[in-house]
Amino acid sequence: MKPDDKICYCFHVKKRKVLNFIRLHQPKRASQLSECNGAGTGCGWCIPYLKRLFEQAQDSGAIRAEAEPTPEEYAKQRAAYIQSGKGKPPAGAEPQPKDKS
Repeated sequence: MKPDDKICYCFHVKKRKVLNFIRLHQPKRASQLSECNGAGTGCGWCIPYLKRLFEQAQDSGAIRAEAEPTPEEYAKQRAAYIQSGKGKPPAGAEPQPKDKS
């Protein structure tokens, strides 16, 4: 995923915003990333991704580009997560992609 791709679709938080938050505020716990425009407090889909970014920053001080899904795959996986009943997006969240099957 690129810096301008969304991580949190519920609150429209881009990866760049989270990376800058980590760099500037140096959170002590991954849960503090919720202070970055509410990231991770909606449906919960992005929490594992936020934790991974936090852990990478703690380990090395730099974020590594690991095997990440494309933005399209990420959105599709989020839609499947929500449709399975694991999370409920708040009002105003970005809609789920339409099923093209």
